[in-house]
Amino acid sequence: MKPSVQIAIAAAVTAAVIAGVFARPYLWPSGEHAHVIGQAREPAGPAIYYQDPDGKPFYSLTPKKTPDGRDYRAVPRGADINFDDPPEESAAAAPTGRKIKYYRNPMGLPDVSPTPKKDSMGMDYIPVYEGDDSDDGSVKVSPGKIQRTGVKSEPAALRPIRTVVRAPGAIQLDERRVSVIAMRAETYLQSVADVTTGTFVKKGQPLMEVYSPAVSSAAAEYVTTLTSRTTAGEPSYGRGSRQRLMNLDVPDAVITAIERTRVVPVTVEWSAPRNGIVLERNAVQGMRAQPGDVLFRVADTSLVWAMIDVAERDLGSLAVGQPVTVRARSFPTRDFSGKIAVVYPQVNRETRTARVRIELANPDLALLPDMYVDAEIEIGGSESVLTVPDSSVLDTGSRQIVLVDKGEGRFEPRDVKIGRRGGGLIEIRSGLQDGDPVVVSANFLIDAESNLKAALKGFAEGAPQ
Repeated sequence: MKPSVQIAIAAAVTAAVIAGVFARPYLWPSGEHAHVIGQAREPAGPAIYYQDPDGKPFYSLTPKKTPDGRDYRAVPRGADINFDDPPEESAAAAPTGRKIKYYRNPMGLPDVSPTPKKDSMGMDYIPVYEGDDSDDGSVKVSPGKIQRTGVKSEPAALRPIRTVVRAPGAIQLDERRVSVIAMRAETYLQSVADVTTGTFVKKGQPLMEVYSPAVSSAAAEYVTTLTSRTTAGEPSYGRGSRQRLMNLDVPDAVITAIERTRVVPVTVEWSAPRNGIVLERNAVQGMRAQPGDVLFRVADTSLVWAMIDVAERDLGSLAVGQPVTVRARSFPTRDFSGKIAVVYPQVNRETRTARVRIELANPDLALLPDMYVDAEIEIGGSESVLTVPDSSVLDTGSRQIVLVDKGEGRFEPRDVKIGRRGGGLIEIRSGLQDGDPVVVSANFLIDAESNLKAALKGFAEGAPQ
């Protein structure tokens, strides 16, 4: 062999060895040589940020040096970190012999292409292989993206749903416990007791002394009937006179005294008809009262009403007799227990609320008329119903959809009919079975990543309207 040929062969072997060494950066220690090799392999293009030359997680938007004086490595746009699945890995992971059916929009838009293309932002369309999509409307997401987006599934289960309806209201008087003292004949007030508006009075407590010609005439007639020798022994003869006194609203105590003493009183003592608070006092000593004039108004506040305004959507869950807890804003730490007495059959046109009446015991008179209160009504029974977390339902307004986890990254959108809500749960009346795993988090991320809208569109076209 000629010497010139031997020299050429030796030079080629030497070049191959040097290239192999430089192709293995792990043979070089970190430092200046690694920096030189990294610079030799960097892609061309303008730098978008700068990274520590040793590959440490230190970055800068402007050129920077390390503490030992070395320059940060410039990272061009083409070498930026990408958290998506590498196309090479995806292609390598695809089983041999699988064909690409089409390419779908990388942003989840309902747009596909039979050939590779880019979207308006320069992103490559994602290939869809045979078997990755199915005709049942399900969609598939890669395991890496499922892990990054935090997708979680939870089985549908039988659980009771209990929730609380909260509504504001105000205290009102019980209409059945309000009494009015008014004269039924012309009357003159001789004296008025020392009672004022807001004073608590007891039943039978004197309020005023009055003189009424009509009352005196009826009392005289009754006494005559009682003392007559002809009719004294006949109780039936005195019934008409006694009834006349009752029609004039003379207190029972006064009638009893007339029967006992057989004396016609000059003035009549008028007393309180019930225990309660004096709401109104119009009686003045010496005044002349005409028939129908209201002199006193007395209300019993030992039992009051809480009139609350319940939203229209909650009316179907209420029933007469349900227990209610009421809290007055004046007593935030105290609970008043009552029951629903009446659900008024009318909805307010402006507020879309209905009035509900709750009867409350008020033995210590703490609840005052027109006092603001907040009511809590617990609804829902102890029976168990099929439920899922409320975060798992995608509500479009006309449809309610859940994503059923079929395993291996495949999710099936399924229409469901929902019922009651409460406690973070939603009742599922149809569309799911006990134990079906549904996605409870990252639903919308799956929607965008796996082109769920297109799948739902095709699913809706095949469903009956």
